[in-house]
Amino acid sequence: MTQTLGIDFGTSNTAAAVLVGGHAHLIEVEPGRTSLPTSVFFDYERKVTTYGSVANAALIEGREGRFMRALKSVLGTPLMREKRQIAYEQMTLIEVVARFLRTVRERAEASTGTKFDYALSGRPVRFHSSDDARNAQAEIDLREAYMVAGFSDVSFMYEPEAAALAAGPLAKGKLGLIIDIGGGTSDFSIFEREGDETRIVASHGVCVGGTDFDKAISVAQVMPLFGHGSEIKNEIGPGTHTAPNGIFHDLASWEKIPFLYTAEMRRTATLFRKLGMQPELFKRLSDVLELELGHDIAFAVEAGKIRVNAPEAVDAAIDLRVIEKQLWARMSASDLSRILGDHAMTVKSAALDTLRMAGIPQDQIGQIVFVGGSSLMQVIETAMVDLFPHAILERTEAFTAVADGLAIAAARRA
Repeated sequence: MTQTLGIDFGTSNTAAAVLVGGHAHLIEVEPGRTSLPTSVFFDYERKVTTYGSVANAALIEGREGRFMRALKSVLGTPLMREKRQIAYEQMTLIEVVARFLRTVRERAEASTGTKFDYALSGRPVRFHSSDDARNAQAEIDLREAYMVAGFSDVSFMYEPEAAALAAGPLAKGKLGLIIDIGGGTSDFSIFEREGDETRIVASHGVCVGGTDFDKAISVAQVMPLFGHGSEIKNEIGPGTHTAPNGIFHDLASWEKIPFLYTAEMRRTATLFRKLGMQPELFKRLSDVLELELGHDIAFAVEAGKIRVNAPEAVDAAIDLRVIEKQLWARMSASDLSRILGDHAMTVKSAALDTLRMAGIPQDQIGQIVFVGGSSLMQVIETAMVDLFPHAILERTEAFTAVADGLAIAAARRA
């Protein structure tokens, strides 16, 4: 029996689902888990490629290899089609994504006993906020990856529109608003419900997500411990200049970290250490590049963000002891709100833009449905409550709503 597989291919996590007995069924894509970290690890020693939690564990255990995450953020860019040496093979990033998607398909088939020739894939409303050509290319890249992964065909559906299909009932005369903040994008859909029918009124999206939150935190709180903002002596003549921002911003970006592990970057860090006014900071930077510990920092930032966002948290820290004994970056709840303030305003403005596209007033929104782990950040909730003070807030299916909706839509299309 051939069936369509709903796949929520995310920047940080991926899930797959089908409709069973009229209800969305999340498929076990890892032992005991219905979501798979969108992570890939090329193991140098064993010459094997691992995915998901196994890939994350290989990185944390310090195995020799190349780790990749947030590949969805690179869709539509020239990087996707550049043939490069990745660990023990030459391949493009499209092939890397295809291998990940093939793994999802094979695990779904093994778990359900069903052959999946077709996929209904979620996609953000916009992969790239302001570049129409790159936005269109991103879907072309993702389609090609599905084909290389062995699917006969793939259709796409906006992620917030899929989540709207799985949302709960609405109050009479009111509309619902999906706030879907994933790893790389924030997407919005206004919808109405009549019986079992869901109608999308308007959808909108901006290229801001959880990985941007992580980057902002890392640049503000962590990168100064590695030399960001520090002074370097001029190679010729007197005086100093501030260390260039680029290397620190790339080290704080999930998708760019693997491309820093080059001889040129290592030489740059060594030069910073030699000329830096605070050489101990640049020694840390040099160690991170030499030992390829960039993703360890990124995981530490992500974990610290979650701890500080907890309702009872007042003060916490980002644990960087993997880099140096007793190295921590302090971060309070007020620090988190300040650092993410601009991103929260971007989300708030995009929600208002969605209302304008729909031509409806704010008080017509009766329910806010939060989708995606980053939608649960307190600064996002505060921004939405400020816009919609009387709306009911729904968070129950934040991590599964898109996959659930894709399963429903796939069955209807079939």
